[in-house]
Amino acid sequence: MPVGLGPLPVMHPVPGFRLGIASAGIKRVGRKDVVIMEAAEGASIAGVFTTNAFCAAPVTLTRKHLSHSPRYLLVNTGNANAGSGKPGMQAAISTCEALAKLNGVALEQVLPFSTGVIGEVLPAAKIIDVMPAALSDLSESNWAMAAEGIMTTDTQPKGSSRQITLAGQLVTITGISKGAGMIRPNMATMLGYVATDAKVAQPVLQQMVKKAADLSFNRITIDGDTSTNDSCMLIATGQANMPEINTVESAEYQQLSEAINAVMLELAQAIVRDGEGATKFVTIQVNGGGNRDECLDVGYAVAHSPLIKTALFASDPNWGRILAAVGYAGVPSLDVEKIDVYLDDVCITRQGGRAEDYREEQGARVMAQAEITIRIELGRGEFSETLWTTDLSHEYVRINAEYRT
Repeated sequence: MPVGLGPLPVMHPVPGFRLGIASAGIKRVGRKDVVIMEAAEGASIAGVFTTNAFCAAPVTLTRKHLSHSPRYLLVNTGNANAGSGKPGMQAAISTCEALAKLNGVALEQVLPFSTGVIGEVLPAAKIIDVMPAALSDLSESNWAMAAEGIMTTDTQPKGSSRQITLAGQLVTITGISKGAGMIRPNMATMLGYVATDAKVAQPVLQQMVKKAADLSFNRITIDGDTSTNDSCMLIATGQANMPEINTVESAEYQQLSEAINAVMLELAQAIVRDGEGATKFVTIQVNGGGNRDECLDVGYAVAHSPLIKTALFASDPNWGRILAAVGYAGVPSLDVEKIDVYLDDVCITRQGGRAEDYREEQGARVMAQAEITIRIELGRGEFSETLWTTDLSHEYVRINAEYRT
């Protein structure tokens, strides 16, 4: 069951951005598995993508098409179209060609996205057949259905939405994401789409999405695996009656950027809360680092340790495992006598050893909670970083052992 992940909030429509959903039966007959998104003419679109060298065909195409004033985003689940070679690339191209023809735009104005099983060629014909149905379903109010349409092993749809006053105008930011396993993005999430009706120049929008992804999707991990298909897209339709934001120095940029950061963080944390087999939502806070990278190295060493993750699942305050992970994180000249470790507000180790006033029942109380913070004080400098992760349960193994069956 998801950890603290409730139903979708109110998903405010974004003027100039429509979504349509259809069922192609890619993996299972009757499942909604194709989503088409349409951005108003003149919209700006920016994105960040997986760093996996074996990136999927749709990722390669979307990167190429992004500079051609794209109008349509085409998403399918049930098949990642990754590791599929030239046939997979041709399949992705054929879906772009078909959608472009239906809408009277250039092939390069379609951005394809796929998620699902790796190593199988995309069944392009199935997707092309249901494009008219998805297009006839286009609506600015379809965010909730689209959130369901992009799911794979997710147990619940994920969305976030808010409205702010910007340059005297009401501006909307709404987004959806999917992901539950193969999560350690090195750019964004498995798939994420955030749209706003603000008017933003594309180069500025690109800086905005990179910053937001770095503070959200690039701070989560479930199992340490980086997907072949990660893509996070930010769309600014420009429909709000306001001057264009064309510099990162403006007050409007700062205000919009903060709101987008908050939406993306909520979407990223929803992925962790819905992690495959997760029973715990874990915040790992590393303070007192000499630089940003060593804080992240320590955080990820703890977040990825199978021993720590299984102890979390068992609600076992086995703090020695945390110390071991900090020790092998690769921080140069680490002085262990300066390190304190906390479970929530309970100090379990002080100056590199067990805290004198620590009692096992205190740690057990915290570990029994569904939401836990592991705080590590390095005592080396002024830098801090925060990550979010899960435990590792029997259910995670079952889901991934049976994924293709």
